[in-house]
Amino acid sequence: MYRSMMQVYIKNSVQAIPFYQNAFDAKVLCDHRHENGTVAHAELDICGQVFAICEARENDINTGNIMQFCLHFGEGTEALVRKAYDVLLEDCIQLTAPITGPGECPWSSCLFGVIDKFGVNWCIFV
Repeated sequence: MYRSMMQVYIKNSVQAIPFYQNAFDAKVLCDHRHENGTVAHAELDICGQVFAICEARENDINTGNIMQFCLHFGEGTEALVRKAYDVLLEDCIQLTAPITGPGECPWSSCLFGVIDKFGVNWCIFV
């Protein structure tokens, strides 16, 4: 295998790229657009992991298909987790369990869960 990546299909994909760049200090690896300007395929580097984005069409969205992107940054990265929280909180759909704000749980000293404004479910922790 050459590589693996996380890919999301979302509406308003053009706005999502700078949003996630800001949340994770991510670098854009590629950004290919359809003729109408929407994202055909974009890749962001989030701390060495590829997060791919594509504009969702109506038939790309499957109700009941639930996935959460869990990013484990490790001890000493609390500032990065808190920054991601501050950005992803903007117009978020909902905070999710087990911790709804950067806080402690049995397996992490700093963790939060959120479904962001694009509908992406995140669990981010040190």
